[in-house]
Amino acid sequence: MLMRRQFLAGSALGAASLLLWPRLTFAATGSSTRFLFVLLRGGLDGLEAVPPYGDPGYQTIRGALALSPSADKPAHRLDDVFALHPSFNFAADLYQHGQFMPVVAAAPPYWGRSHFQAQNCVENGTARPDGTQTGWLNRCIAGIPGVDGLACAAVMPLAMRGAAKVETWSPPLSTSVNPILLQRLQPLYAADTRLAPLFERAIAQQDGSSEPAPGMSARPGDKSRRKDGLPVLMGAAGNFMGKTNGPRIAFVEDDGWDTHANEAAILTRKLAELDAGLQAFHQSIGPMWDRTILIIATEFGRTAHVNGTGGTDHGTGGSMFLAGGALDGGRVAGNWPGIGPSELYQNRDVHATTDFRSVFKGVLAAHLGVPESRLESTVFPDSAAARPMGGLVRSTHTSL
Repeated sequence: MLMRRQFLAGSALGAASLLLWPRLTFAATGSSTRFLFVLLRGGLDGLEAVPPYGDPGYQTIRGALALSPSADKPAHRLDDVFALHPSFNFAADLYQHGQFMPVVAAAPPYWGRSHFQAQNCVENGTARPDGTQTGWLNRCIAGIPGVDGLACAAVMPLAMRGAAKVETWSPPLSTSVNPILLQRLQPLYAADTRLAPLFERAIAQQDGSSEPAPGMSARPGDKSRRKDGLPVLMGAAGNFMGKTNGPRIAFVEDDGWDTHANEAAILTRKLAELDAGLQAFHQSIGPMWDRTILIIATEFGRTAHVNGTGGTDHGTGGSMFLAGGALDGGRVAGNWPGIGPSELYQNRDVHATTDFRSVFKGVLAAHLGVPESRLESTVFPDSAAARPMGGLVRSTHTSL
């Protein structure tokens, strides 16, 4: 058995911050509480998102991917062991006010390295990829009278499939075309006197301008073109859930978290998008934030060692995140096993010590009032070994 070390750091609100974040008191559970589940598809590297800079083995094993609060681009220090990636600016602010919390060394009960099988387990709530054809979120909704669900996705995700009523919403399909493709097509259309003017007119409409862009100077990296990114989806979820009669339970998904190469650059961008999504959700849900908890998870972690292309491969233990005004956060949760040579799982991965379902159960029971008996028998069948994590919900909340 591995020696496991638990690093939990508390966070106290100072008198000055209380002036900006006034206290509101109300019951933790009730008809007005909200829950959002965000699934990051692809396998987020937990060691990059929540770098254990204080672990003696971290700098050596991560090499060029190592982050710390003392680096040129500093990570956000959480305690003597853990930090948050530099892109987590809003999340770090939430953490300081007790409204954000990482859970380290966490994983679903499936410890394989298949994206699809791992995602199935995360969504169906069982220990097997084929454990059931319905989702744990839908089964949860079915057990709460009068509650509807919302999936911000183009296709109903497995997590929300089942007998309970769930609506879907997705932004309108983008009319934009990849600018690199347009650059390659332009010479072909320019050679045809009949089609060239039509092509130029289409480009003008694409750019939203009245004149064609000279030299096809569209910017491939222009993020404003993406109309379905996390800030848009999470902002929309907040708009719906912030209404008095809005959905109490919702789901948002995002892809692009598979980082076999060039991980540092990819996660700098993707974690900034996630951070912006948190901020968009916080703003759009309004006062209902104080009665909300969201969980952000991915299907598995990644290897502790960096591969030859500056990336990491499919792993096991990773990080998940909780946020919201109803969260008792401002600390790092989970049992950290260490990442020394004798502490890794199969000599390559962070050894998972927290079952995702323990975190899910802890929130659903204390925040939404789902009976533990139902959690174990229906929502997460045959999961008695995954005890609900306690201490996740506060009855006195701080408000941004």
